[in-house]
Amino acid sequence: MSSPIILALDTKDPKEAANWIKACAAQIDHFKIGLEYFLENGKASILDLQKEFDFKLFLDLKLYDIPNTVKGAVESVSELNPKFLTVHAAGGAEMIKSAASVLPGGSITAVTVLTSFSDYEFMHLGYTKDISQTASIWATQAIAAGATSLVCSPFEAALMRQIAPKATIITPGVRLAGEKLNDQSRVMTPKQALENGADYVVIGRSITSEAVNGVGAMQNKIAQILESINP
Repeated sequence: MSSPIILALDTKDPKEAANWIKACAAQIDHFKIGLEYFLENGKASILDLQKEFDFKLFLDLKLYDIPNTVKGAVESVSELNPKFLTVHAAGGAEMIKSAASVLPGGSITAVTVLTSFSDYEFMHLGYTKDISQTASIWATQAIAAGATSLVCSPFEAALMRQIAPKATIITPGVRLAGEKLNDQSRVMTPKQALENGADYVVIGRSITSEAVNGVGAMQNKIAQILESINP
């Protein structure tokens, strides 16, 4: 199975996360675990999920600190064998180089500009270049420093593909037409994101919100998304 969907396990509850993996494992093989789960439950809980289910881990911790601290943090989670481990591209080349040096079996994944930022908000943070220009600079430096994957909005995916043709491009901020944007600002449909150059799209609430209606509803939602990508 090879699916372009990475399911975001945006929950603090290990039982809920396990239920979501179980429900979706026939259609999705990559699952994202982020800060809220990691800080609540720790490495041991993720190891338990890995013992129960065979899946590829996207560990979304968005590490950002001085190089030595980030290096130590990566070493601390290396036993989880994440396929993707996120760091902030804004942390700079030395930080990314340090992270990559201690995760030889995984992909250091540089997060460029968060999809929750609008152009207006980004400008008012004091950046002198726009989102696309900034993402381009950060991505170029990150790849040169050893990152092999990039996270960006669908709007920068084509640019990232030009900058780093061999990198894996991952885009959050995707919704089916008509769905609520929630806390995202720069959003495209999954099909648009993939056509723009993304390898994977990260989707969470669009699928997991269907859990209240049962496993079949989640699976039907995934099928709907896949159909929208390849009609």
